[in-house]
Amino acid sequence: MALTCGDLIKRGRALYGEQTALIFEERRFTFAEQAARMARLANALLGKGLRKQDRVAVLARNCSEYIECFGAGEIAGFVTINLNSRLAQPELAAICQDCQPNVLIYSAEFAALANAIAAQVSSIRLRIEFGTGGGQSSYEQLVGAASAEMPAIAPEPGDTAYIMYTSGTTGGSKGVMISHAAMAEATRMLSCESGILPTDKTLIVMPLFHLGGKIEQMNFSLMGSTVFEPDDILATIERERITAGHFAPLMVQRMVEVLESKSYDVSTLRCVHYASAPMPVPALRRAIAKMGPIFVQVYGMTECLACTVLKAHHHLIDGSDAERRRLASAGQPALGNEVKIVRDDGSQCETGEIGEIIFRSPTSMTGYWNKSTMTAEVLRDGWLHTQDLGFVDNAGFVFVVDRKKDMIISGGENIYSWEVEEALRAHPDVAEVAVIAVPDKVWGESVKACVQLRQGSAALEEALIEHTRTLIASYKKPRSIDFVESLPRLFNGKIDKKALRAPYWQNQDRQVS
Repeated sequence: MALTCGDLIKRGRALYGEQTALIFEERRFTFAEQAARMARLANALLGKGLRKQDRVAVLARNCSEYIECFGAGEIAGFVTINLNSRLAQPELAAICQDCQPNVLIYSAEFAALANAIAAQVSSIRLRIEFGTGGGQSSYEQLVGAASAEMPAIAPEPGDTAYIMYTSGTTGGSKGVMISHAAMAEATRMLSCESGILPTDKTLIVMPLFHLGGKIEQMNFSLMGSTVFEPDDILATIERERITAGHFAPLMVQRMVEVLESKSYDVSTLRCVHYASAPMPVPALRRAIAKMGPIFVQVYGMTECLACTVLKAHHHLIDGSDAERRRLASAGQPALGNEVKIVRDDGSQCETGEIGEIIFRSPTSMTGYWNKSTMTAEVLRDGWLHTQDLGFVDNAGFVFVVDRKKDMIISGGENIYSWEVEEALRAHPDVAEVAVIAVPDKVWGESVKACVQLRQGSAALEEALIEHTRTLIASYKKPRSIDFVESLPRLFNGKIDKKALRAPYWQNQDRQVS
């Protein structure tokens, strides 16, 4: 039976009513208390004239009220737009002009930004500020005055639950429409596949304006955190006896670096999900050695919420050659998903042959908001075309080798940046690396590596290039290396290769988006 996200809230209230659902800073909420506040907010918004599928935008950092805003929409059928608070005012205004929200809810620190956006977007007829004052309406006054009963209005499984805007690395933000059924199925799928237990006490540090933070919030009994600092996170794990968490690979690497020099008790951790980007195999080995075999990789995207899972028992650092190679994979398709690797003409690749990864999944998006042509390009015959390149081995493990736009074509040869990056990461002096294409008058494109060295290291360009020749074919090696203090990153922790490529491709033909 297809479910709505509101059904999950009602189930939590019925089965776990007096259990703790959320801890944020000094505030604790049971499942019953949280559901009541969600219902109060839903009823308050209905009382202000909102209707099912009207849009509500939220501009805030992670907090308990943010989760309540999601919940109100999930119960009453509003469409929630979780705005990226790190974007500039023109970018946020453009998103709101696109999705036309009726309500803007925000935290006090973003009051000036919210007012500037509202002045540009005529659809916003109600502004609500978290807390007891400010804005046109006070959040706590609205919630306190409304009924805690579940509203009579409710969404259907096929209704849109959220419009989540992509990071805009491919030429502008796209609003991804996610249905109740897709999110509920992704929650059910990942809860089953990734080993979540009802007794888990989970730390969520990914921002709720990002898909990973939102879906993990639905998967677990929650704890909230607003910022990422390795010592803060490790101290929270020790103090609160955290059993599970969700981190970007960069976060895991920084936590391991701290644990190698400081003592924190993280023995209660039994499950750590990592997502948003692949974990470099050397870093993964260090993490397993320091924290144990507790890691689960989830490969997904805004357009397809749950694609594959690399389970904890697949993270074998001392297994057979095939098992060790699978540390670099994204795992096997999650329950209910189908995967194919296809050539440019749409024909299916052989095992081990690189092509585009496509999925047929109940967790796929409905489409892009206001972009029917782009939707038709990505969703074809029930299959979502990811624009990721990869292959499948003989046991169904999916290996992601590059984004289509990141593949380097040098002298007619296809070179996959991840393969070159892995070779460089194997050098002990390399901390972080990103490989990009740069113009080459002879070969069309050539391989450039942007390398961040470990503190105290002084490896030379020639030595690193020669090192890669021992691990990959000579034509794949970097032709040049730039040494950088740090690599630019998007809000979700992924390296921003668009920013790295841009200086080299100005006034060139190649698209850098």
